[in-house]
Amino acid sequence: MKINFILLLILIFFSCNGLDENNPEEINSELSSVLSGEQNLRAAKIDSFFNDRFNRGLFNGTVLYSDSGKIVYLSAFGFADHKEKEKLKINSQFQLASVSKPITAYAIMLLVESGEMAYTDSIRKYFPEFPYENITINQLLIHRSGLPNYMYFADKYWKDSRNVTITNIDVIDLMIEYEPQRYYLPGKRYNYNNTNYSLLAAIIEKVSGLSYEQFMKERIFMPLGMSNTSVYNKETDPENGHKVKGYKSWRREAENSYLNGVVGDKGIYSTVLDLYRFDQALDKGTLVSKEEMEKAYRLGHEELYDHDNYGYGWRINMRPDSSRIIYHTGWWKGFRAYYIKSLIDKKTIIVLTNKSRPGALRTRELLKLIDVKTD
Repeated sequence: MKINFILLLILIFFSCNGLDENNPEEINSELSSVLSGEQNLRAAKIDSFFNDRFNRGLFNGTVLYSDSGKIVYLSAFGFADHKEKEKLKINSQFQLASVSKPITAYAIMLLVESGEMAYTDSIRKYFPEFPYENITINQLLIHRSGLPNYMYFADKYWKDSRNVTITNIDVIDLMIEYEPQRYYLPGKRYNYNNTNYSLLAAIIEKVSGLSYEQFMKERIFMPLGMSNTSVYNKETDPENGHKVKGYKSWRREAENSYLNGVVGDKGIYSTVLDLYRFDQALDKGTLVSKEEMEKAYRLGHEELYDHDNYGYGWRINMRPDSSRIIYHTGWWKGFRAYYIKSLIDKKTIIVLTNKSRPGALRTRELLKLIDVKTD
């Protein structure tokens, strides 16, 4: 009786936060399942944590926690637009920043499993004039290419960053023209680098014959029911019409950088519910088989610590029992994103915020909140 009463409160709580605006039949079927006593306690703990952060001005965003494929907690806090006093809702779309990388990697894995490309392919197979030799798709995925970071050399070589947006192909053209100094020889060591995933997005376009934006919509987002997810296109939407504004500080809006024309490493806008749908696809092998996804969760670097490794689009924490926590965080121009998943515990927490204040949330803190131990 007590559990049912708490469940009723949770359903009312979700309804008040705009859940009915986002595919209510599907999501309400998840919420209608009776939660266990432990899950109710966990939901209350998470709610208390984020309410406290919100009340102290330390959090503004949306949160979803799932356990064994069941949504346990879902809420929104604060404003999408402070000036217009528009409140955030469950289906508010946030810039995912580097949490775009696991989705880009997923797209590559889809193409590999369907036989359209291979992890051993060289970049030069798709861009013959690319000036750096012997770099494979695998090395791009695990950040072992040694390539220079476009976010640094673009500032040097792009002629009119105030008025002209740079694209993925522009990045490749700059590398061909100027051949910026690379950091390492390919395969030498791990170096997290946004250039790798901007190149993967360009290769997706070469292989598929579609723009990265269109490919992700047709081959990933629509099949998975991610109806509130899209790739930002700065050329067709130069003012960025997304309702959720990114803030550098409590009320100072972040600029729409010329670098926002580059996607794959960032640039996907999504919601906590759509990322939950993506999360379920990982577990069920919906588009990419579970067997293929195991390749994404392998430690890609022998020299790195087990608790700070990288696979195909995922940071990886290997626990003493060899179970893995996969996760990614992201920061970009007023947005922060956190996606954490314990493969053995089947627990996932997704947090999206439009305040880029550093240190407001930490990965280890979120793991503790959902009772996932790292050692």
